[in-house]
Amino acid sequence: MEPTAAQTLPSNPYNPFAWVAGTPEIGEGVWIGAFTLIDGLGGLKIGHGCNISSGAQILSHSTARRCVTERKHPDVDRKPTELGEFVFVGANAVVQMGARIGHHSIIGAGAVVLEDADVPPYSLVVGVPARVVRDIRGEIEMWSQAGGTA
Repeated sequence: MEPTAAQTLPSNPYNPFAWVAGTPEIGEGVWIGAFTLIDGLGGLKIGHGCNISSGAQILSHSTARRCVTERKHPDVDRKPTELGEFVFVGANAVVQMGARIGHHSIIGAGAVVLEDADVPPYSLVVGVPARVVRDIRGEIEMWSQAGGTA
């Protein structure tokens, strides 16, 4: 008998089809979508109230240098990654190791936030490589006043 997905994946209090590796620090009220990778192997903090959409990858380690040097660089590189409070990560976005995402920011779908990036709070971040395109405080204020109807 073939094992079911629930039998082959580690326990996950979020979506049963998300992969949570290591022991990330995850705040209250965090939503994690299906087919997401939450890599806590190098240190990961996700602030409360974050939403991480399906297919996103939040990374805290890399084997790139070890691989391309034919393991002459013997180590797996690890850097802590941090998402502030109330960060929205769009579908299929990638946040590479060492990145710091400021609170109340939006990482657009498909964006690739590079290693060691420092994203200010209230930023809209899009593209490959990801870049801050604007401050979203005005939009947050408008959305808050609209009571969820905008």
